[in-house]
Amino acid sequence: MSSKPEKYTEAYVWIWLPGEVEPVVAGKLTAEVDGLVFNYGKSYLGRDKAISLYDPELPLRPGVLPLPKGLTIPGCIRDGAPDAWGRRVLLNRLLGRKGNNADVSQLDELTYLLESGSDRIGALDFQHSPAEYVPRSPVNVSLETLLRSAERVEKGVPLNADLDQALYHGSSIGGARPKALIEHQNKKYIAKFSSTSDLYSVVKAEFIAMRLAKLCGLHAAEVEMTSALGRDVLLIERFDRIWCEKGWQRRPMISALTLLGLDEMMARYASYQDLAEIVRHKFSEAQATLKELFARIVFNILVGNTDDHARNHAAFWNGETLTLTPAYDICPQGRSGNEATQAMLIGDNNRMSRISSCLDAAHQYFLSPDDARAIVGHQLTTIGDFWDDVCEQAGLNETDRRLLCGRQFLNPFAFDDLSGENAFLKRQADEIRVKTGSGQ
Repeated sequence: MSSKPEKYTEAYVWIWLPGEVEPVVAGKLTAEVDGLVFNYGKSYLGRDKAISLYDPELPLRPGVLPLPKGLTIPGCIRDGAPDAWGRRVLLNRLLGRKGNNADVSQLDELTYLLESGSDRIGALDFQHSPAEYVPRSPVNVSLETLLRSAERVEKGVPLNADLDQALYHGSSIGGARPKALIEHQNKKYIAKFSSTSDLYSVVKAEFIAMRLAKLCGLHAAEVEMTSALGRDVLLIERFDRIWCEKGWQRRPMISALTLLGLDEMMARYASYQDLAEIVRHKFSEAQATLKELFARIVFNILVGNTDDHARNHAAFWNGETLTLTPAYDICPQGRSGNEATQAMLIGDNNRMSRISSCLDAAHQYFLSPDDARAIVGHQLTTIGDFWDDVCEQAGLNETDRRLLCGRQFLNPFAFDDLSGENAFLKRQADEIRVKTGSGQ
């Protein structure tokens, strides 16, 4: 376990076409000096129902396709790779004891693609063969077993064979928190575990935010709370999978980071303003989508989700048009003070976590000032009306309720510069904090 695995030079990209339950090979990814380049297979280009992996990056045409400017791997391919947590799982599996400070650069991108589980986000997978598809997906195991595996990876303890297989299945999914994939009654879920380093119940806070998002009228993923080994577990129903009589269909997905033509090193330049421009020109039902996107930005600020980076937004791709996926990863972030900033720019060079930032940018979403204020007011009213009920569903105790409301949820910093026609929104937020017992 101490030596690096074989260094790969190529991988075959397989795709589930819309409406299909079996994948077909789309083309080959090859390691070159400047990065990983892709070319479609002749058989794929000859298919009647073939779609591009994503037109702006990899249009349907023969030959090696040039890398997008500034990237070392096409973004739509990178969207299918594991992120921080999955990379830690693979480092544990392939190199042994690593823990929190594991150097993820010890493995190259092709290794992460070829060694991670096959049930990855979206509709792609990566294989050694262009002719035979061999899924890397072990059977379902219990939440308790998965949780034990996650704890060992967090501590940097090597996994034994059984635990290794249990967690390996979910190594391809994104994000930084301990998580795994499970399947139950023709539904697939991402299971997020509480971490040993959590100072409060992070997964309960995310459950509350996601439930409140739906109550506010946002198109958000379905969530449930459960427990294993006395620890909180959040279950998020996957929206990139569709069950039918013949099996599982997969929906192609493109992250906002890819839509913006950026990678992780350039993510700080991601802006909602640029994303709104893409929505206006490339999305179906652009006007409704712009309103939904604006409402999500407002909600992120109201619930203290400052981790709204461009991988936490995505669109379905059907080969012709883009459609916004349900909202996911709305997770209130811990903060010691009041001042905060969003991960993506809201307008111009402004990323301050303030409702005024949203109101100033409302015209970018074809919203009038009154329409924008109405969205904020509706969300505030909903949070105030349903706060106790949703906290009860989460099993959140009174102390944590007061901790969350006023710090992550409805932090005063979000409202303290509102004046004039917008001042009533500050008063509304103040009243809700008093009502919940969190004070000012």
